[in-house]
Amino acid sequence: MQARLFQLDAFTACRFTGNPAAVMLFVSYPDDRTLQALAAENNLAETAFVVPDGDDFRIRWFTPTLEVPLCGHATLASAAVVLERLEPARERVVFHSASGPLTVRRSERGYVMDFPARRCAPAEEPAGLAAALGASIEEMLWDGFNFVARLAAAGDVRRLAPNLAAIAEMPCAGVIVTAPGDGDHDCVSRYFAPGKGIPEDPVTGGAHCALTPYWAARLGKTDLRAFQASARGGELRCRLNGDRVELEGACVFFLEGVAQW
Repeated sequence: MQARLFQLDAFTACRFTGNPAAVMLFVSYPDDRTLQALAAENNLAETAFVVPDGDDFRIRWFTPTLEVPLCGHATLASAAVVLERLEPARERVVFHSASGPLTVRRSERGYVMDFPARRCAPAEEPAGLAAALGASIEEMLWDGFNFVARLAAAGDVRRLAPNLAAIAEMPCAGVIVTAPGDGDHDCVSRYFAPGKGIPEDPVTGGAHCALTPYWAARLGKTDLRAFQASARGGELRCRLNGDRVELEGACVFFLEGVAQW
């Protein structure tokens, strides 16, 4: 068997920064065991598997260890593949997914994704989380999948060196850590999900489905500039539109070829 394979850096305009994603194109999906093996072989935070569906496409996302219901950066990368390589005359593309239809359109700065918002609710701090992060938590929230820990300052987020083994034992998909922004950014964040095979995700679209409505309410504005302060780093433009979130970012192609197995 074989499939076209692309690797892109998402949420960045500079190669070797942002979040690498693999995109693989099929006429129809192989079995789930093959998809998981391919994602493990790619060994990136996410691999997107894309198949045509009429004028639209279907999309699924796998980490090296499991399938996930939503992934921002690999959707951004998939849109770049469709709009730059497959059908460059198109202005937008719709991906049908486990999280519903996801529309991505071109913009001056790259691409804009239309995703469902995740509203955070107050939560009790899980035992051992502050110690695992090595930080004092100002506010604890839950977005339906992840714990969201607000720290006092951006520098506190940037300096984190968490105990990932302890975070992997937490009863959640992952832990989003955030704080008010510095410089030109309204907020900063990092995302740790060792329990699903991602020790630290470089730039996380899904996390900003929760961070956008949270910071929009806190800052009294619906248009935000966000920075994910991982070692690679990445910038997102985030806009709250009712129960939807628009996430804007650029992509850079790194690798194009054919995978065979």
